[in-house]
Amino acid sequence: MKMEFDIVLEKQAEGGYTAYAPTLPGCISEGETKNEAIKNINEAISLYLEETRKTQLKKLLNTISIVKTQVKAYT
Repeated sequence: MKMEFDIVLEKQAEGGYTAYAPTLPGCISEGETKNEAIKNINEAISLYLEETRKTQLKKLLNTISIVKTQVKAYT
């Protein structure tokens, strides 16, 4: 599945670019060139989403229990 995110590129005074995805708090990266910054933020977004998925799965597994039960069936 492909998802689209807006990213912001900021040119840094000391050189290079900082890139971040405003809709993903804390998802930030950088690069020497715009292309490198875009490549790096794409990787950061993928890692961010993977970690979010793992965290959500762990929360789900901590809130549910699966057990077996037997009932007497009347025919």
